[in-house]
Amino acid sequence: MKKLAETKFDPAAVLDDLRAASLRAPQLARKKRIVAAVIDLAERGGYDAVQMRDVARRANVALGTLYRYFPSKDQLLASVWIDWSHEIEAEILRQQLRGETAAERIMDFVRRVTTTLELEPMLASALVKSLLAPDVGAEESRQEMRAMLGRVIDEQLSEMPTGTRVDIRDIIGQVFYANIVLWVNGRMPVERLYENMTTACRLLLEHRELGVGFLAGNQGRER
Repeated sequence: MKKLAETKFDPAAVLDDLRAASLRAPQLARKKRIVAAVIDLAERGGYDAVQMRDVARRANVALGTLYRYFPSKDQLLASVWIDWSHEIEAEILRQQLRGETAAERIMDFVRRVTTTLELEPMLASALVKSLLAPDVGAEESRQEMRAMLGRVIDEQLSEMPTGTRVDIRDIIGQVFYANIVLWVNGRMPVERLYENMTTACRLLLEHRELGVGFLAGNQGRER
């Protein structure tokens, strides 16, 4: 380890760091205003209410600046997904999932996510519709959001072989996604969503503990 006296001080590097930080601060502030504007519009009118010109006006930024940060409204909504998913993950770290079994803990996670969406149904509808949009520019943000869901489920299945864990995680995620889409579009009550998710977790996890079920034979498969 170098002694303190041997550490060279570079004033130019320090100034560069300070300049970079001073440039980033206004950019971060603008992005926060933009995201806040998106949320406000979506809460009031859903997906169709999020229009780029309205977002720029509410965020007090030039329309060209908005397009430089987010080339489309689906990328705007994807950024909201990311912020929201990080908040959910941080909340789970603060207050661990409850339940005696992996199935119960995953259902606790499902309920926390869904309850959060229930609080703002128009925003939830806008966010889910953005997932269905064909905008490839938003795909990286969507993948980050899906990765958060995967990490939480993976944590509950950590004792399983890799192949089995990945299969179960992916199936639970797909069932949850399909049910969320039906729910936000008014084609399913939220109680049915919970019933379907409980059934999926029971079939995939509780049956496996008894050594039966269609994934039981995959226990030794690794990826």
